[in-house]
Amino acid sequence: MALYQAILAYDGSGFVGFQRQARGRTVQGEVEKALRRLGWAGTTILYAGRTDSGVHARGQVIAFELAWRHPAEALQNALNAHLPADVAVQAVQPAPAGFHPRYAAVARRYVYYLYAAPQRLPFWRRYAWRVWPAPQAETLQQAAALFPGRKDFAALGTPPHPRGTTVRTVFRASWAQAGPHAWAFTVVADAFLYRMVRRMVALQVAVAQGRMAFAALQAALENPPSHPLQGLAPPQGLFLETVCYDEAALQRCLETEARWLGGAP
Repeated sequence: MALYQAILAYDGSGFVGFQRQARGRTVQGEVEKALRRLGWAGTTILYAGRTDSGVHARGQVIAFELAWRHPAEALQNALNAHLPADVAVQAVQPAPAGFHPRYAAVARRYVYYLYAAPQRLPFWRRYAWRVWPAPQAETLQQAAALFPGRKDFAALGTPPHPRGTTVRTVFRASWAQAGPHAWAFTVVADAFLYRMVRRMVALQVAVAQGRMAFAALQAALENPPSHPLQGLAPPQGLFLETVCYDEAALQRCLETEARWLGGAP
């Protein structure tokens, strides 16, 4: 019996979320189903974090124990042979004893995609948020500059556990124009609150469209309210890109720029 670490990519459109639930199709459920076909007798896989319904991943990390006598590459191929088309294992490797994808992580990187167009473009409906009128790019950057640092982010979300802290460290928050009409928001932090990234994006867009004062967002971050601010960007624009387990990986996360999903934005 050996402990393995795997990186998953998935299209979240057809799932009610990552975590197994009583009803609805989940990423965890599909992965565990594939593992059972390979002789896995565990009760649950370990994972770096939960993603909501409609949220995607290119770098979700899981771990599981399995009696496997072949190379890790063969395990990757075997899993992919049993997984549906909207989930794929990107890499598999043996994990150190006691490895937990969530608790061993030093940072996570998310990217959110949006595009500005007066009419929706059906090809991007699953992977980006259409906003109109177009937000001011300079204002988006100014709003993003409010986030980096270690602070109380109660204005942006709630902790995973009722008595958990809302203090987080954001290492990077920035926008990159991915085309004449498209933007990508990259955020790297040690951990995230529930729906924190989607609320970040919604509030920045509100500021950049003139629907919210920059000073109001700044004040909420400096003096957090008792409840998160109203506003959530839709889930389909959000991707869990990378989970970092050492300082070198964190540095790569900080230096990597987001690229548009494909096609001319």
